[in-house]
Amino acid sequence: MTQAEATTPGTTAHGRHLTPRILLRAVSIGEAITWALLLTGMFLKYVTQTTDLLVSVGGSLHGAMFMVYLVVTAFVGINQRWPWWMFGLGWFAAIPPFATLLYDWWAERRGALEGGWRDAPAKGFSLQRIVRWFVDRPITMSAAVIVLAVVILTGSLSGALVGPTGAH
Repeated sequence: MTQAEATTPGTTAHGRHLTPRILLRAVSIGEAITWALLLTGMFLKYVTQTTDLLVSVGGSLHGAMFMVYLVVTAFVGINQRWPWWMFGLGWFAAIPPFATLLYDWWAERRGALEGGWRDAPAKGFSLQRIVRWFVDRPITMSAAVIVLAVVILTGSLSGALVGPTGAH
């Protein structure tokens, strides 16, 4: 890896760029995988009546991934300068099972994921500056995503594993 590659914003250790398209694709796939895990857990709980543990774990993981998907969709949409309705459609896609994959495919086909991360404006407050700040600091961005997931999982797993308060 050359010195220029090492300092290029959004570059991974292997010199490949983590583009908005790659980021949204990875999170869309992760969200779909957690949907599959949750649906499998629901099948085991309600159809085979063998266990409900997978519902608790799958539900918590899916809840965290759902939130990450919403944040990443906003992050990518701000960078790509999407109109308001594309944000709404992207967020709505997180509700039906596996629809994030369809949204990702659709957005790519219409050219809404082309290009890399934009430079932030030099002056004034802008959401683009926040996006650029995180893109320039991938470790900080990763840590923020992990903290968000831990906070979500801690709350949802503690309730799922302990059960409702006052239950006997």
